Amino acid sequence: MTADRSRILDALSPAYRERLLAHADEVSFPADTRIFDEGDAADRFWIIRSGTVALDVPEPGRGATVVETLGEGELLGWSWMFEPYRWHLGAQTRAPVRAYEFDAGEVRRALDADPAFGLAVTRCVAAVAIGRRLRAARIRLLDVYGPPGAVRRIRAGGVAP
Repeated sequence: MTADRSRILDALSPAYRERLLAHADEVSFPADTRIFDEGDAADRFWIIRSGTVALDVPEPGRGATVVETLGEGELLGWSWMFEPYRWHLGAQTRAPVRAYEFDAGEVRRALDADPAFGLAVTRCVAAVAIGRRLRAARIRLLDVYGPPGAVRRIRAGGVAP
């Protein structure tokens, strides 16, 4: 398996990157494939190699609302790291996707067996995925519910009122 570059993989040292990729299988999903739903068991995660995946939240009476779209090099899923290991969002492909797929239980055991490796991966997931996802959710909420111009001010590095 070749070590395609990705944001989360770039954040790891070469040794830890290769160690994490040793747990990966290469998979693909056609466009419009439902990968997981909110509340399902988070027993896998993916690093997207190509294609796009929409993260969504179900809205009663309205269907699913997309809160973020992920692409090449991005981590799909971080709920696998924290109990109760259930997805907080849903995910569906927008275009055909190629990805590295990881068995969450296997990776958690590897992280637990080597605390330095575990800390490095946890920090990368927190910095690259969770922080970015929270910022994207905030921008989406301001876009829907905030005052005019709030999203533009945040993207410019300011603070929305």
